[in-house]
Amino acid sequence: MIVEVLAFSAASAGAAAVAMLRPVRVRRPNRIAFGPQQLLLARTGCALLAVGVGLAVGAVLPERLGLLVAVATPVAGFLAPDLWLARRRAERIALVRRDMPALLDLLGVAVEAGLSLPGALAEVGRRSHAPLAREWAGLAAQVAVGVRLSDALEAHRREMGIPEVDAFAGALARAVRHGAPLADTLTAQAREVRLARRRAVQEQAARAGPKMQLVVALLLVPSVMLLVAAALVSALADGGVGRALTGF
Repeated sequence: MIVEVLAFSAASAGAAAVAMLRPVRVRRPNRIAFGPQQLLLARTGCALLAVGVGLAVGAVLPERLGLLVAVATPVAGFLAPDLWLARRRAERIALVRRDMPALLDLLGVAVEAGLSLPGALAEVGRRSHAPLAREWAGLAAQVAVGVRLSDALEAHRREMGIPEVDAFAGALARAVRHGAPLADTLTAQAREVRLARRRAVQEQAARAGPKMQLVVALLLVPSVMLLVAAALVSALADGGVGRALTGF
């Protein structure tokens, strides 16, 4: 029983270390909207599915370890949708921050070419498949059906919930309200976003080393030690200290 518990703990620690060290991949995720009811249904469904998996796995494990797995698996299933959504949001934010400077440049060119701001937003949305460009196309469509530009920008800011988008929407709203040149505003915003992204990359690189050291110290090393302990306990149970030490 002790061997199984040590081996299970080692595997869990190793899996957690791999998950923490795996970087967030920047890809183009489809937009997924979860309301409170949909999220609750997803949590319940995953928990119920995990109950069956936990019971099936726990049945073939020793008694105490099987009980632990049967209890822990539904809890993990209930939390899985939240973790999945958090990772999807992180991927979406990373993609928006990556694409935003180039899209702002394209938007500035469209404005300088004589298009109105809603027309420029629609044109960028037509020419780019980036998620942020699609959001801008939706913003332009709202203005086209009668929504005020300031209201559409405010809704866009709340929906995205990203600091760079907050600054962009606020700067555009102020420029439209005060009659400031939109091209200059967009150029300044592109410059600020690039500087913010550069600072974020530098901060992320600075945090990567201590994070890896912490994960190695708290998870990888203990997982290896637990595996060694499990092997020692198994060898001791089978034939004594001498043979256990000979095996190593």
